[in-house]
Amino acid sequence: HADFSSSSSSPLSLSPPLPPSVELSAVLTDTRLTLDVYRGGAAALPLLWESIPEQLKGLQYLRLGSEEKAGLDGALDVLSHLTKLRSLAIRHCLHDSRGDPLPGLLTTLPASVSSLSHLVHLDLSFNQLSCLPSCLLSLPMLSSLLLCHNHLSALPSDISQLSSLTYLSLLGNELVSLPPGLGQLKALQTLDVSNNLLQELPDEIGSLEELVKLELSQNKLKQLPEGSLLSLRELVIYSNDLRLIPLCLNKLPLLKIDVRDNPLGRPPTPPPLSPTPEAETKLPELHIGFNQHFCISSAGCHVFLPGGAELVFPPGCIVTATKLAWAEKRPQQKWVQLEEHEILLSRPLELRPHGVTFLKPVEVCVPYHRTKRKEVVVRTFDGQSWSTLPTELRRGSESHSSRPGGRPARLACCSVNHFSWFMAVSRPVKDSCSVTPAGGLLVSSADPGVKLHFPPDSTVETRTITLQVLQVSVSDVQALCGDPQARVSPLLCLSQTPSMHFLQPIKVQIPLPSGVTHTVDMSCLHLLHGDPTAQTWTDITAQVSLYVTHLYAIFYITHFSYWLWYTTQHCVSGVVRKIYQRLKQFKVQFLVLQRKTDPSQVLLQCLPSNKVESRMQSLSEQYDGPQPSDLCDLLEGEQFFAGFERGLEISTDRPDCVGGRLCFEFYSSLKNLKEVYICSAQGQKGPVSFYRGEIPSNLPEEVARKRKGLDSQWLTTLPLRLPLNLGDPESGYLTEANLLSISLQIAQDWRVIGLNLGLSYQELERIDNLGALVLDMLFHWARAQKNEAPGAVSRLVAAMIESGRRDLAEEIEDIVNIGKRKYTESLRRVGLEA
Repeated sequence: HADFSSSSSSPLSLSPPLPPSVELSAVLTDTRLTLDVYRGGAAALPLLWESIPEQLKGLQYLRLGSEEKAGLDGALDVLSHLTKLRSLAIRHCLHDSRGDPLPGLLTTLPASVSSLSHLVHLDLSFNQLSCLPSCLLSLPMLSSLLLCHNHLSALPSDISQLSSLTYLSLLGNELVSLPPGLGQLKALQTLDVSNNLLQELPDEIGSLEELVKLELSQNKLKQLPEGSLLSLRELVIYSNDLRLIPLCLNKLPLLKIDVRDNPLGRPPTPPPLSPTPEAETKLPELHIGFNQHFCISSAGCHVFLPGGAELVFPPGCIVTATKLAWAEKRPQQKWVQLEEHEILLSRPLELRPHGVTFLKPVEVCVPYHRTKRKEVVVRTFDGQSWSTLPTELRRGSESHSSRPGGRPARLACCSVNHFSWFMAVSRPVKDSCSVTPAGGLLVSSADPGVKLHFPPDSTVETRTITLQVLQVSVSDVQALCGDPQARVSPLLCLSQTPSMHFLQPIKVQIPLPSGVTHTVDMSCLHLLHGDPTAQTWTDITAQVSLYVTHLYAIFYITHFSYWLWYTTQHCVSGVVRKIYQRLKQFKVQFLVLQRKTDPSQVLLQCLPSNKVESRMQSLSEQYDGPQPSDLCDLLEGEQFFAGFERGLEISTDRPDCVGGRLCFEFYSSLKNLKEVYICSAQGQKGPVSFYRGEIPSNLPEEVARKRKGLDSQWLTTLPLRLPLNLGDPESGYLTEANLLSISLQIAQDWRVIGLNLGLSYQELERIDNLGALVLDMLFHWARAQKNEAPGAVSRLVAAMIESGRRDLAEEIEDIVNIGKRKYTESLRRVGLEA
């Protein structure tokens, strides 16, 4: 045992419960005793009370662990003697292997705790309390009470007795309701009841006039009460079931609300239907291959398509057995119509016949590529235009992965009664609400600092308002403005149905641009209104009432689409238009790689620059090539071409080959990839150049200005190592790799084969002197075939037969046939066989 000096000069042993190495001065100062950092440390309090009671009577701050029952009970018996305590914490402060706090063993407090009349702060978090200890209601000065992560299911009705309470945290309990008496806590400034089971709040909460912060997240709230929370500055209500925001919150211009994960503006959800025996029946599964049709009967079916797509046909959706078909096509610019700032996440999925209809909704699930901070929706084509469908996101079935051993695909699912075209797109999160003559409130879930207040009588008929918020790169703004002090707020994209001016001014709140404060020179602030149809931006600062608070700019308008700027120079709408266009551009790089085992197989790809490095690493084992191109700008859906130069040829009967150039459409979340076989007429080096195709009419001026090179639409040029290929489209091709394989089997017959190929004795002697023998003989002859008539492969086969090597002749024919079949299959796989 270790001895400790005390004020009474008597030796004091605290081991156990404390470790022998711990000195008394490490846990006890004049007014503070800390015993929660050692397991079982609470048991030291009775020992200290027996030895140095006078010193403990002056304690003001005490921390106890609650992980050992016996030691905790002994410490609780001492508490009533420590009448000068101002702060008391009793909680399990040790953590499990994942870093989560372990639950303590405190289940109640002795009645004698009511004698701690000076107690201001009490923390009983992470324990086993099932009800509020009644002794706490007798603590007149208690201002801060933390009861997080206990098992409280209710609060006492007389909680109003805690009249000095300014901070109350009940996070992570099992509360299903709150007592009306909570509204009597007139001094309360912070209330946290998040992570409980609350379905409603008492109206009396609206009386908490000093309340600054209210945490209600992760409950089951369906509505909020009206009230006069005049001091409220922060309201956290994410992950509830709220469909409306009370109008009383319109009167709080400084309020910041977090409304994520609420069905705001949506109609009430009908009660779930009772399960029927039909619904419980597991649907038969049908796994479809490429280019396969399938048949659906009235029994229903769960269909799995290659690539991860799924179709769920419920029983009774169709009367008679019906033959259906599917196809996944390359997206083509002429009919994939994306709205502003949308990104294509999938290849369009076509389900045929288009005219078929179903008696019950069929679930169509489209696999999509991951996207960040944006919502994913399914678009469908009705023969005239594209429209957006209500969409749910889920993972595919565990038994159906798009790759062997991989995770199931991400699916965007919608319910339809028809067959057509379907594709998944991402877009900036779209919030909407219905505004009635009574008014309304719309808060952005992407940026809760963005709010629109609709006053009563601002409309006669109900309108649907939609809001999207786009973040903007400050560095792009500064570069295009030529002003290092320029700043810009998020961009508000607003629309309404029907579209007409409001009868009353709408109050709009947006965050001030980064780095701008309420002391800003107002002459440097510009409010701009955009016309999406005319692609123009107008400075309307002088036409609106605009003022700023510490965090926000607030203005009143009657029509939509706004942007707030701060610049020390004159703000020109032309610059604003360029910045808006930049929001729709992607910085991309081009790859040109050749397969190591067959340089005639060339992979061409265009990727957003942030994906290039990982893509290069994944291809490095199989492909060689130059470094990726410099950065270029492309728009989503923009067309571009790959043109081969200096004697390079590709098969021009491909439907995606236009004028000898391969045609691409850039979609930032798709692969933008093609593989082709090239052959060269002469020389050992040749480039491939990338050009723009049909340029959208609203292409930014600065992009057009940067074009250079032989073609005014030039993007970049990358070199190719030209392979030595033998053959032509009629008789087939042999690659360098094929010729090398054949040469290894010719052995001593090489001279005879060379003569039968038409080489002279002098040519063969020269090859012999060089020492490369067979391979050089074949390559020498193959190079000479470039200027001969078609049929080089056929001549090689005939020479092999004439030389007595029918085995090699058959192998060459097999290689050519396999190559033709692979080429045809690759066309079919990418939907180009037509």
